Amino acid sequence: MSRFLSLMGAGSLAVGMLYLSGCRQQMADQPAPRPLEDSAWFKDGGSSRGLIAGTVARGQLAGSVFATGKAGVTEIAEVPMPVTKDLLERGRQRFNINCAVCHGQAGDGQSVVAKRMLVAVPSYHTPKLRTAPIGHFVNVIANGYGSMYSYAARVTPADRWAIAAYIRALQLSQGATSADVAAAQALK
Repeated sequence: MSRFLSLMGAGSLAVGMLYLSGCRQQMADQPAPRPLEDSAWFKDGGSSRGLIAGTVARGQLAGSVFATGKAGVTEIAEVPMPVTKDLLERGRQRFNINCAVCHGQAGDGQSVVAKRMLVAVPSYHTPKLRTAPIGHFVNVIANGYGSMYSYAARVTPADRWAIAAYIRALQLSQGATSADVAAAQALK
């Protein structure tokens, strides 16, 4: 009886093998053109649709001057877009969301969170930061500095520049003298 069962098992195995050898993986035999190679599938002769104008691949801006505020190792001194009231308003909004928690709404480093930190939060109104190129603030937002971690994943490159422009406006407003106010009034 055991010999019969072993022959039966071997026979079933042989039949199963014959059955499986007759199977074809039809999905594996289908055409699989590479992206952007020639094909008769679309009218333009490509195997996929073309890239949309203005599309930026993930990570493409990661090391660019616009994303980091640096050209090589030098922090740039000019904002690469026009500084408008809308840009400053966007910067104020993003600053209050992302930065004011530690740096304070006036940028003086005085906030409830800053008082509880082991490392002092710098004020934007120190001579060192008042004379820093504007790219410095973009670089710090993108890469972090000291105990501040990178905000690259939280703040887009355009918003980094808006925040940096707003920081510069805060610095100007906090350091303004009565002569500055009189000069601004004279321009109106």
